Parts: sequence; structure tokens; C-alpha cells
Amino acid sequence: MKHTLSVLVEDEAGVLSRIASLFARRGFNIESLAVGSAEQGGVSRITMVIPGDDRVIEQLTKQLYKLVNVLKVQDITETPCVERELMLLKVNATSSNRSEVIELAQIFRARVVDVAEDSLTLEVVGDPGKMVAIVQVLQKFGLREIARTGKVSLTRESGVNTELLKSLEAKVS
Repeated sequence: MKHTLSVLVEDEAGVLSRIASLFARRGFNIESLAVGSAEQGGVSRITMVIPGDDRVIEQLTKQLYKLVNVLKVQDITETPCVERELMLLKVNATSSNRSEVIELAQIFRARVVDVAEDSLTLEVVGDPGKMVAIVQVLQKFGLREIARTGKVSLTRESGVNTELLKSLEAKVS
């Protein structure tokens, strides 16, 4: 199972390196990593997606707390969250298929951010599932390059679980 960890750290040089080293020493892979300033000055939020069972994540959480600059570690996997990711996608687009690529991009609310003679660069923002879906749909045109940020996530103060709402909607329809 994949777990999403939200880690608040002191914003100091070398913190990310120490965290990455901790994972590397224990043989764990970080599938997604996003780092940025948090709501407080001098504090950064690191959002990580890590494969592993509950026991492994609990062990990693304890190890993270042993690092001096780590302030708070939260496993937000089962917590209602707002999750987003940004992807830039360069896709082949000739004059014969350009309109089809643009139509498909619009379905995913992707923006065209660069137009070249034989390609389009798209900006896609959304949950990680949306990223996978648009890549699958545009694969047939030929993908030249993909650049993705890591997943960023904040817990929902409302407590509303959008996955639960989606499943209820599907049952009603």
C-alpha cells in the first residue's frame, strides 16, 4: 500500500538530504516528493508518497522524529485530503491530429502552454489519478517528455472525504 506522509521540518540547509539518507539507508523508496514553505516562517512541508505496510510506516515515522529538524510527521493516507499534482506533458501534434489532442486536453482541463510545429506542451493540474488517465489517453499520439511535481496534500478541515462522496454518487447514478 502507498502511504502519504506530511512532514513539517525546520527550514534549514541539509534537512531534505538527511531525510533522503534515512530512507536510503533503510532501503525504502520515495515514490513522490514535494517540498515547499509551510504556513509558518522558517518551516517547510515535505509531502512524500512511500510504499509499505502500516508497520513499516510506523517505523519510518519513529525514525523521522529522531532527526533534529523534524517538527511533526503525519500519515495522512486515510485522512480526508485535498491532493494535487502538476504535470507538464509534451505530446506529438501534427496539423492532422492537433485539434484532436487539444480536444482531449480540454476534457482533462489541461492548458496548452506551448505550441510548436510538431508538438504541444500541456499543463495539467489535478489529483494523481487524473495524471495517469491523461497520459494513457495521449499515449497514442506519442509522448516526448513528461515532468511531474510530487503530490502535495493538505487535510480537509471539513472532514469531507471526496472519495466517499464519489462512491456514493456512483451508487445513486
